[in-house]
Amino acid sequence: MSLRLHFFALLWLVTAGCTRGNLDAILGAKDGGGDGASDGKDSSNGNDASSGPVTCPSPILKAGDSTETIQVGATSRSYVLHIPTKYDGSKPAPLILDFHAQSGSGSSERANSPYPAQTDPEGVVMAFPTGLIGPGGAAWNVGPCCVADVDDVAFAKALVQDVQKVACIDVTRVYAVGLATGGGMAYYLACRAADVFAAVAPAAFDLLEENVADCKPSRSITVISFRGTADLLVPYGGGASTVVLGMPVTFLGAQATFKKWAELDQCTDSPSAEDSNGCSSYSACQRGVEVILCSKQGGVLEAGNASVAWPVLRRHTR
Repeated sequence: MSLRLHFFALLWLVTAGCTRGNLDAILGAKDGGGDGASDGKDSSNGNDASSGPVTCPSPILKAGDSTETIQVGATSRSYVLHIPTKYDGSKPAPLILDFHAQSGSGSSERANSPYPAQTDPEGVVMAFPTGLIGPGGAAWNVGPCCVADVDDVAFAKALVQDVQKVACIDVTRVYAVGLATGGGMAYYLACRAADVFAAVAPAAFDLLEENVADCKPSRSITVISFRGTADLLVPYGGGASTVVLGMPVTFLGAQATFKKWAELDQCTDSPSAEDSNGCSSYSACQRGVEVILCSKQGGVLEAGNASVAWPVLRRHTR
């Protein structure tokens, strides 16, 4: 395009009050230029480019652990924020929420979680929430169990927003993991907060017959579960259990939960044979998500295998 044509095109746009985007669309006709098409995504970090460039919070957080509190409704809640040494602070990082088992705490889960050793080298930010006290100690409200009158879904969402204020987080790569009732909370979030969480990795828990009908994810979501075949508190084959006194539940069972998630994610294949880690998977699922069950023969309260779970989680975005 000649300089004169450039000038008159610019003059017309200014007179018409058009935007820079309109100008680019017309003048984008530079020699050798593309067609100007865009998918609306910023491929450098997975965030929605239509919302503009990601502005990382300042100052950049130093590596270490800190106990944070947030107000959720009328209740003050706490969590341990873990910033790894490899956290850069100049580009969005994944965030993992790790929920403790019955009678645990954010600090106890931080001390025992298998995930930091696996994810710290990649600069993944983690948060370890603390549940409110129920009949059996600190726990999570997953419907019929294990703390009443608490909206832990609202807490989890508020926690994610709180971390985003101080750390540079990729909003498309937020994950939930947990052990026992914490695993139940990860399932609960997959059912009710798939708009925030990209994928989940529960351990030592299943879906519950009492509220499985209410599990209606807003989109297909990847689920990788870890179970021990000899777990007596959460029977591998399913059935009634008193996880918390006065709050009996009926577990769907590991295999039935596996099949239910395949149904929810509209998987069209059959589960694969178990691999060397005891993991069987559905992979022909809606939106390319995966449904995986990893079973340990003779295992009881089995924590998630982070070296297996993290590679699965990190390849999925919301």
